[in-house]
Formats: sequence, structure tokens, C-alpha cells
Amino acid sequence: MWNEFKKFAMKGNVLDLAVGVVIGAAFGKIVSSLVDDMIMPLVGLLMGGVDFTNLTVKIGEAELKYGQFLQNVVDFLIVAFSIFLFVRVMNKYVKRKETEKDNKPAPAAADKNTELLTEIRDLLKNNQ
Repeated sequence: MWNEFKKFAMKGNVLDLAVGVVIGAAFGKIVSSLVDDMIMPLVGLLMGGVDFTNLTVKIGEAELKYGQFLQNVVDFLIVAFSIFLFVRVMNKYVKRKETEKDNKPAPAAADKNTELLTEIRDLLKNNQ
């Protein structure tokens, strides 16, 4: 069982996934800082100086932190939009590469065929 696990864990896809998770976590911190430290203060300023993270409502003994929820929604939207832009750029790149591959000039064999057909045409012309 241990050998099977080592084999599984050392596959390229698992390592790629692990790297993606680590980079994603770091990217999440950057986006959270962008939202918390730059975007939300501006939104709060536009809304009259409201700090969203401190918005709460008390219902009996329970305190609902809906401001923090709003903060997390904005975080999610920014991360989702960033990923969308990244995937869009990558798709355009891949599509352009495929188009370039499809538009390559015909191989030299087609040129030889054209030469042979031209010679045959000339021979037939001369024999008439």
C-alpha cells in the first residue's frame, strides 16, 4: 500500500496540483489584501465612510457579521474575475498557436507534384 501511495503521490498531476494549491493560497492572500486594504476602503468612502468588515447586527445573543460576509463576496468576485481573465488570455494564446500550426505552408511534396503536372502538361502540349 505504501508503494502504491508513493507511486500516486509522485505522478506529475499530483505534483502540479500541489504547486497550484500553494500558489493559489498565496494569490488568495494578495487578492484579500487588495480587497481589504485598497478596494473596500474606497467603496466605504463612497458609501459615506462605512467600514464593511465591522458591520454587524445583533439578534438576541447572536451577532451576525454581514460586513465580513460582504467582504468575502467581494474577495470571491475579484478572484473569480482574475481567473477568468487568465483563462481567457491562455485560451487566446492556445487558439493562436493552433491557427499558426494550421496555416503553415504546404510541404515540399506538393511543390514536386505541381512540377510533375506542369511537365506532363508541357509534354502533352508539345505532342499535339
